[in-house]
Amino acid sequence: MTRRYPVSPAPGPLEDYAACFDDLFGARAQRHAFRRYLEGLLLPAERNKTLTALANTEPVIGAQRKEAQSLQWFLSESRWDSQQINQRRLELMVADAASAPSEEGVLVTDEHGDRKWGKKTAHVGRQWLANIGKTENGVVSVSSLWAGERIYYPVYFEPYTPAHHFEGGKQDPHFRTKLKIASQLVEWAVVEGIPFRAVVADSFYGEDEGFKQSLSELEVGYVVALKPSHAWWHPVGEIGSPYEAAVAAGQSWEGERHPGDWVKVMRHFRDGHEEVWWALEVDVGPYAPQRERRAVVATTDPKELPDKATWYLTTNLPHPGSKRAGDGELEAADLSEVLRLYGLRMWVEQSYKQVKHALGWSDYQVRSDVAMRRHWQLVWCAFSFCWWAYGHLPASLEQPAEMRNNAPAESAGRGKKERQAMLAGDFEGSKGVVGTLRNAQSILEGVLSQAPTAGAKSAA
Repeated sequence: MTRRYPVSPAPGPLEDYAACFDDLFGARAQRHAFRRYLEGLLLPAERNKTLTALANTEPVIGAQRKEAQSLQWFLSESRWDSQQINQRRLELMVADAASAPSEEGVLVTDEHGDRKWGKKTAHVGRQWLANIGKTENGVVSVSSLWAGERIYYPVYFEPYTPAHHFEGGKQDPHFRTKLKIASQLVEWAVVEGIPFRAVVADSFYGEDEGFKQSLSELEVGYVVALKPSHAWWHPVGEIGSPYEAAVAAGQSWEGERHPGDWVKVMRHFRDGHEEVWWALEVDVGPYAPQRERRAVVATTDPKELPDKATWYLTTNLPHPGSKRAGDGELEAADLSEVLRLYGLRMWVEQSYKQVKHALGWSDYQVRSDVAMRRHWQLVWCAFSFCWWAYGHLPASLEQPAEMRNNAPAESAGRGKKERQAMLAGDFEGSKGVVGTLRNAQSILEGVLSQAPTAGAKSAA
């Protein structure tokens, strides 16, 4: 086998992480660009993570420099498979005990939109962008995220393509709704054997019967939200919605000592604090503890039912002690467990902030479907690197551990020298993303010392 020539290593623990992907790139230039791209994404978000910023060149004018052009080629024209990169990323997360998914976690499905102008960009169209709360011209992607109490990271994504991109519109056989894409993402996770307790999603998915039916066919549990206006056909004068059931139960509420039908649930948060919530098992209409679908109302105040602190949920997880709990494939879940599972959905909102604002999810300046998918995969690699590096931190940050940046045997080349990098254990971390921001100092030192435009007058 022909030996591969070495590339300029990434700083600190990033080199050890990047080396895990080397066999997926057929050319030295690809391995080099992979490292430079991740370095740029992980730098502080003082500039948008555009190609010129990633290459540390001046906007617009600097786009013609070879450093930016090489990243442009890597993203748009170079031959490498983004799906293989994602598969390797997930393999690294699963193999590490610090980040391996467990059956106690959840798979969160959600969509995210970004404003994009023009008509030539793939998947672009005037559509509802949920994250900004209005209809704008943009690109929407549907994603799945694995989340537990201690860690969360993305699993799969698929861009949503508006109907006008297809010759047959919504009737075209290749057109997929966001709900259909979300169902496929769950199916992929099941096929790949990623463990999770339930699928968790907001009311956009919870109100769709087709989505819930697809999860039941996969024999997957779910805890999804319902709109406060969710209702069913009922005779006049009878309860016809979970909200009305909660209002009726609230009338018998006389405080913690006499809660009526409400059950006290203590919610535990990652930062150590606790909150008292109250949960109601709805037993009316199509929902009941013994039925295939249950409805649960959870709130901090059963009397007032505050909008921002009240959840209306439905789940197919069996009620403890019910016949379904013993006969079905799904494990039973009491009210406390239902709230715990849905509470994990909030991590998807946190991850969006980190991926978009810190790592540049929407900062791509490319038009093709291939280039967009590659940028998103690289952003996810940068995000997962933080957790990967966190799992490799020394037991005591007072005594930084050495990490050897040894490339695999097939990546060795002439003049290869063993180099060591120190985890920056004395750098003040941030509670926002994860503790691996402690590595930022070592990353920055290496990037700055190898900056491609250090001597260029046009460098920003």
